[in-house]
Amino acid sequence: MLLNHGIHLGYCTNIHRGETWEETWNGLKNYTLRVKDRVSGGKPYGIGLRLSQQAAVELSAPGKIDEFKAWLDANGCYVFTINGFPYGAFHGTRVKEQVFKPDWSTQERLVYTNLLFDILAQLLPPGVSGSVSTLPGSHKTFGVGADELVAIFTNLRLCREHIETVSTASGHDLHLGLEPEPLGLFETSGETLKFFGLYLDRNPRDHDFFKFIGLNYDTCHLAIEFEEAKKALDRITGAGIRLSKLHFSSALKLKPTAENVAKLHAFDEPVYFHQVIASYGKDEPVRRFKDLPDALKFAQTNPNELGEEWRVHFHIPIHAQPGGGFDSTRDHLIGAMDWLATNPAKCQHIEMETYTWEVLPPEMRSGDVVDQLVKEYEWTLGEMGKRELMVKEA
Repeated sequence: MLLNHGIHLGYCTNIHRGETWEETWNGLKNYTLRVKDRVSGGKPYGIGLRLSQQAAVELSAPGKIDEFKAWLDANGCYVFTINGFPYGAFHGTRVKEQVFKPDWSTQERLVYTNLLFDILAQLLPPGVSGSVSTLPGSHKTFGVGADELVAIFTNLRLCREHIETVSTASGHDLHLGLEPEPLGLFETSGETLKFFGLYLDRNPRDHDFFKFIGLNYDTCHLAIEFEEAKKALDRITGAGIRLSKLHFSSALKLKPTAENVAKLHAFDEPVYFHQVIASYGKDEPVRRFKDLPDALKFAQTNPNELGEEWRVHFHIPIHAQPGGGFDSTRDHLIGAMDWLATNPAKCQHIEMETYTWEVLPPEMRSGDVVDQLVKEYEWTLGEMGKRELMVKEA
């Protein structure tokens, strides 16, 4: 939906199962339209579409995009952004590090992302910009060396050239947002600047790079890194990096007492990565764990070395605090909203992204998935209204 300052808000449909195009479209029909009917007030409703590689290929078949566009128009919906991070299966199977594969050193990632822009350019309404979000190059555990980094930069340059070609032909402002994530090739604001700076060092003549390639800033991910939203966002945009999209999301945070660590076992599930970062005080180094089981194992053998606070990459509903000795990183999300209120021209795309519905502990679910999404909209729109980011009724 359209807010003040040309900002578009939607939720990411990666919360719903769907690897084929038929499954993806059924999710839009069975869930997204129900959410739209409860929150849009009859106004055009923006969709944050998740397309797997398989679904993207199937949607590109002759006549399919025109059929989908007709459906969008008939139902008062439009697509303004695509989540292109997960290439393959994203529900019901072990995802974890597989979500980073194929990474940006591969031809497969380049071809898939280019296809998403081809599709998006055809779906966008006139005058609406389009974004695609993607992984931060690769994952630290993949052993990225000099050759792989050259391949990553080469493929990003080729993608940027493709985006420019499609933008020129379609007349749409199109942009790709790389998404920092814990243990990604770059995960902090500092590593983000280093990554993009290294690209520009190697491609000094690519003056329009940031017009087409920027950052997808996930408030959960940067909060896990113990960063402060205003400082991180000022640092990133101050370096000239385009803010392609904001993901509104929250993570778990807790004091690592014996009782709280025991309760964390309820969040240890086999589908997604749940990286953990432990803080040992303001001026002390942090400790990183690849996944929640690693942190829980460390706690068993080192109960006196757990630090002052843990932050866990487990997306939880942004409208509710977890309770029971746990807290959330919603303060970082609020900080990002405050920053946007004073810098509304710096980002026009916002997605709420709580994809973990199926693996949330039952007590954290709000009715069915539609009820949860509606409550996230209500909370988000209420907070945006407080910051005068909502369109005022005539």
